[in-house]
Amino acid sequence: MREKDSFFDKTKKHLDPGKIKRYAVIAVVAVFVIILASTCWFTIDEQEQGVITTFGQVTGTADAGMHFKLPFGIQKVTPVPVNVFRKIEIGYKSDGQTDVSVDDESKMITGDYNIINIDFFVEYKISDPIKYLYNSLDADMILKNLVQSQLRSVVGSTDVDSALTTGRTEMQIQIQDLVTSELEKYDIGLVLTNISIQDSEPPTDTVTAAFKAVETAKQSAERVINQAEAYQNEKIPAAQAQADKLLQNAEYLKQSRINEAKEAVAMFNAMYSEYKNNPEITRVRMYYEAISEVLPGVKLYIDTSEGGVSKLLPLDSLVSDATAGVVDTSNTTTTKEGE
Repeated sequence: MREKDSFFDKTKKHLDPGKIKRYAVIAVVAVFVIILASTCWFTIDEQEQGVITTFGQVTGTADAGMHFKLPFGIQKVTPVPVNVFRKIEIGYKSDGQTDVSVDDESKMITGDYNIINIDFFVEYKISDPIKYLYNSLDADMILKNLVQSQLRSVVGSTDVDSALTTGRTEMQIQIQDLVTSELEKYDIGLVLTNISIQDSEPPTDTVTAAFKAVETAKQSAERVINQAEAYQNEKIPAAQAQADKLLQNAEYLKQSRINEAKEAVAMFNAMYSEYKNNPEITRVRMYYEAISEVLPGVKLYIDTSEGGVSKLLPLDSLVSDATAGVVDTSNTTTTKEGE
């Protein structure tokens, strides 16, 4: 016992109350500095933007990087992922591998009172972090309800054939325009970037098969039309070339006939002027030319020795007859000058 008492006595001598107080103050100051340092600095990621509040009042925003703020909760920062695309799935839920249908969201009535299952994928992002946080209680849910409302409105004004086949692109454009317009009115800090129809089909397998058959028939019709247009495009240039050739040939014949007519007119005018100068000589010459055309194989010789009478003797025929010992004068033609 005496040894223990002596040990405690020695310890009390070393534990100076002044030193204990000084150590305590240093420890408190160190804790204060650590807390101060931890509450005075904050970091914002590249995909985020920080909204700064001072005593609950929005006083500014902070971009990516390290920033200073007032400690002890005087200023608070809420990071908002403004550069991240968010998604809404309507009519189905996806876990990355499989899709699970949500019938309450996918079933809709078309403009011609048919029921179809239609799934939509909506993509959006935060455009204003302050409005996103403080202009509404749940901006994401508001957007989803707004999209569903516009979806049903557009589908309800579209016939079932268009909704299942060719009208899907037009529906997407209409829905995106309507939702964008409503978002501007709501002013909740969100912007719609894309909306697309993932799938649209009738609610039963029998109707689905019928629509697939119709779609196949439409594709076959389009293929036949494309083939016909290709054949048309192939044949039309050839036909046009043939038509151009015929037109050019007709134009050539036309010009040739015109030139021939002009030449004949010029010859007639020339002959007429000669005829006026020497009518008798011209008339006899024209007569001889006519005889030559009528009897192209006969050679004609003109004998004017018996004054006033012209004889046209087919001498070739007479020579051939003389060779046979017979003289035939039946082809002898005589004419008087001036006839």
